[in-house]
Amino acid sequence: MALILSIETSTSVCSIALHNQGNLLGYQSLFVARSHAESLLAMIDHLLDLTHYSPKDLQAVALSEGPGSYTGLRIGTATATGLCYALNIPFIAINTLESMVLAVKPFNITHALCCPMIDARRMEVYCLITDAIGNILEEAHPHIVTENSFEIWLRENKVLFFGDGAGKCKPILSEHQNAIFIDGIYPAAKEIGTLAYTHFQQQKFIDIAHFSPRYLKPFQSNLKPVG
Repeated sequence: MALILSIETSTSVCSIALHNQGNLLGYQSLFVARSHAESLLAMIDHLLDLTHYSPKDLQAVALSEGPGSYTGLRIGTATATGLCYALNIPFIAINTLESMVLAVKPFNITHALCCPMIDARRMEVYCLITDAIGNILEEAHPHIVTENSFEIWLRENKVLFFGDGAGKCKPILSEHQNAIFIDGIYPAAKEIGTLAYTHFQQQKFIDIAHFSPRYLKPFQSNLKPVG
């Protein structure tokens, strides 16, 4: 048995999933911004109850490591690493953008390149580029959206743009014949768990003492100085 709990808190959508041997047993998501801290542990307890397991049955915990919301990633990290420490089980970290590519595969009938995007405020997104089967062509990075964005990739390839950051590109690139936009794709624990099972089989575990989420850029506060 390889019972893996997966946690996704990188965006406003909080989700968890439970997989056994790579097969999805249960999934829960909450589309409420800024609710992760209050809801995550209760969601985990509820999912384990529904699937008739207890925390001591878990054999690993997988986390969506980012990029994404600084606060959300901190909450997910504290929960996942805390469980691994308390239960003495392995910790697995999965790149958030790579997991989104897995979610879009059923829609990629054109074998286009994939560009998952996560909103990074203003006209900036976190993104990467993969081929149709998920091989990374351009690593995850912050990108400021302009009229010349992704020109090198769009010149000779169809490119799928998706995720909550893709809306920033749509007004600029939607007229390009090679740009394809897919709505409704967001980071989800279901895909984290699918990728985590491969890591579990290969024993690609992370030392929680040295783990840090993949922020990609420094934290920026919304607070304004007083005085």
